[in-house]
Amino acid sequence: MRESVQAEVMMSFLVSEELSFRIPVELRYEAEDPYAVRLTFHLPGDAPVSWTFGRELLADGVEEACGDGDVHIAPVEADPLSEEEPPAEMHIRLQVGGDHALFRVRMAPLVAFLDRTDRLVPLGEERASADFESHLDEALHRILAEEQSAG
Repeated sequence: MRESVQAEVMMSFLVSEELSFRIPVELRYEAEDPYAVRLTFHLPGDAPVSWTFGRELLADGVEEACGDGDVHIAPVEADPLSEEEPPAEMHIRLQVGGDHALFRVRMAPLVAFLDRTDRLVPLGEERASADFESHLDEALHRILAEEQSAG
C-alpha cells in the first residue's frame, strides 16, 4: 500500500509588485520517497507544473531563509505595526536559469501539511523507512538505464 499525504493550498503568484494572482497548489508527500515533497502548481491556461525538493528545506523555511540553488524559501517579514505574530506567510522562489517565479503562501497550511508528513515518516528518520531502500534502488537502475540508452 502506498502511504502518502496530500493537501491543496492557495498561493499568490507574484508576477510583479503590481500584479499577482491566486492559484491552487497541490502538496504531496510519499513515504516511499521520504526526503522529498512535490508541489504541483495549477497556472491558468497552462499545464500543471511540478517541483520536487527536500522536505527538510520546506520545514527549515518556516523558521528562516534557506535554500541553495533553484529553490529558496523564507518567512515573510512581518509588518512592525501589525499585531499579528510574525511570520504568518512565507515566500517560495523557484528558479530555472535566469527565470524565476515567486509565490507567497500562508504558513499555517504548510505547517499542517508538514505535521502530517512527520506523522507518516518523522523528520530525521527517513533512512529507516523500509520502502526507501527499494525506491532508491529502482531510481538508480532507471537513471543508469536512461544514461546507457542515451549514450
